[in-house]
This record gives sequence, C-alpha cells and structure tokens, in this order.
Amino acid sequence: MKESFQLKEVFKVKPSAIYQAWLDSELHSQMTGGEAECSQQVGESFTAWDGYISGKNEAFIENEKIVQSWRTTEFPEKEEDSNLTIILTEIEESTELTLIHNNIPTGQTQYKQGWIDHYFEPMKVYFNQ
Repeated sequence: MKESFQLKEVFKVKPSAIYQAWLDSELHSQMTGGEAECSQQVGESFTAWDGYISGKNEAFIENEKIVQSWRTTEFPEKEEDSNLTIILTEIEESTELTLIHNNIPTGQTQYKQGWIDHYFEPMKVYFNQ
C-alpha cells in the first residue's frame, strides 16, 4: 500500500510570492537552501535540493495550485513517481499552504517530516526577511 499525507502551514506572504518562489530556480534555491532547477511550464522537468528531488510539472492554476510528479533518489528505480499538490489559499495578509503528497513508495514515511524540516521551516525564515 502506498503512503500519503497532507500538511498545512501558514506563511505571512501573499500566495503569489510562494507560487513564484516554488517555480523559479533562483528563488526556490534561496527559499529552501538547496540548489533547484525549476520551470514554469507544464510538462517540463524540475530538480530540487541539489538533485535529491526530481519530477515534472503536471498542472498549474496561477497563484493557487501547483501539481507535480515527484520522486527522490531514495525511490526504487522501478517505482513510479509520487504525486504532489500544493494549494495556496489567501487568508487576510497570509497564505495557507496545503501540501498533499500521495503515491509514495511503501515504507518511505520520512518525507512528511522532510517537508517540515527542509521546506516549511526554511520558508518561514525566507518569507519573514
């Protein structure tokens, strides 16, 4: 059985700031602290965290939703990509980011804490500058 989870976090910026940073190589790298090669085109590939993460852009709704296929170098080679959906909801002067990650290989539950440690925590610092 595949793993899946959902996380929510609030950031004190507009959804457009997160959306732009997620899909821009330089901003994504600054936001997380790991080198990223991003694309703003559906169907194009991306990498993040110095090549540890890779995937493909599946769908966008500007400033609202990002859907990507997603995998790490820890996925077994024959394992299909997992699915990542980022939903950005504006609430007052902030954004609630809902991260839905599913179709993760069985037993690879480390990604839930990884999102918190390697994305949400650095994003709080980055967006509060």
